[in-house]
Amino acid sequence: MRVLVTGGAGFIGSHYVRTMLAGGYPGYEQARVTVLDKLTYAGNRDNIPVGHPRLDLVQGDVCDRALLQDLLPGHDAVVHFAAESHVDRSLASADAFVRTNVLGTQILLDACLAAEVARVVHVSTDEVYGSIETGSWTEEWPLLPNSPYAASKAASDLIARAYWRTHGLNLSITRCSNNFGPYQHPEKLIPLFITNLLEGRQVPLYGDGSNVREWLHVDDHSRAIQLVLTRGRAGEIYNVGGGNEQTNLAVTERLLKLCGADHSAIRHVADRKGHDLRYSLDETKIREELGYAPRIDFEEGLADTVAWYRDNVHWWKASKEQARAEGATDE
Repeated sequence: MRVLVTGGAGFIGSHYVRTMLAGGYPGYEQARVTVLDKLTYAGNRDNIPVGHPRLDLVQGDVCDRALLQDLLPGHDAVVHFAAESHVDRSLASADAFVRTNVLGTQILLDACLAAEVARVVHVSTDEVYGSIETGSWTEEWPLLPNSPYAASKAASDLIARAYWRTHGLNLSITRCSNNFGPYQHPEKLIPLFITNLLEGRQVPLYGDGSNVREWLHVDDHSRAIQLVLTRGRAGEIYNVGGGNEQTNLAVTERLLKLCGADHSAIRHVADRKGHDLRYSLDETKIREELGYAPRIDFEEGLADTVAWYRDNVHWWKASKEQARAEGATDE
């Protein structure tokens, strides 16, 4: 079994890769993994066990058609994580998001068809649905993205579905809620706030902090993706939520407590343009069809995440300085 993981040196992709190489997915204990990653600011060689006998790391762009045509033959499955995903960066400049997320997905799927790849999972986000005041999104909900990032992911979802419908590609789509856990780049809310607090800095909270997100530990998300890879139906979409809705202020207060800080560490900043108020996924489908359920409690997972960043200062310092220099703060 050979699995190609695009974006496999990023936060979620690398967790999936590490778990597979560690034998964490039944039936894939001996799978050979190829990681294709451009190794931009969010991709990090230190996120994956380079040198592992079942791992091949290829530095390259998912938009490189010739590379993909050469690389894909012989792979049994593709899990497509590669994406530009930082909302604030997309507000400043959307070009890279459209190129990587839309064009990159189309080029990848073309190459999958040519190589006759047997199975593809396209990893997406709940942000494609927009914002919801009450209730939760099912997979049939219309796509109403509100940021250039979310719009580029919605477009990539539609392209992926079209390759299933038109070409018969054995492909499923996952849409996840906000992830957290170790190895997340410190431009996102939880690692940004943790590392700021560890440095004795304030945390920049958008608006009044009332925006609501549903939090999902990266390990639970990775397990869900593997379930969809092995048991999901072609042409289907699966929502993957954490079942734990929190306001950004509530998350901030928990992080203050875990890091030994008080409310004076909060710096309220102007709200983000078009900031979605609330996300909430209905994950009945993946629970009933595939038997998925999150295992990691939010409070426990958050405490473990803080401990990881406290113990791995060397990992995040360089990335943090680069993100700060670029003015990047996000959730």
